Amino acid sequence: MESLYLLIPVGLIFIALAVKVLFWAIKNGQYDDLDTEAHRILFDDDDTPAQENTKPADDDKNKEPKDTNQ
Repeated sequence: MESLYLLIPVGLIFIALAVKVLFWAIKNGQYDDLDTEAHRILFDDDDTPAQENTKPADDDKNKEPKDTNQ
């Protein structure tokens, strides 16, 4: 029974914080456009340029070792 004296105020504080965060999200436009994000996964990004075939980096095997004793 004594734990309720602690748990009820803590629960009310959590509910108040959750409501405050909800109203903050609504005020800042987090819920303005729900459809765009839901449909974005269904379509390809045509705006991105095609990846070009790039040459692999030079192999270190073919290079002469550098002399560091100079």
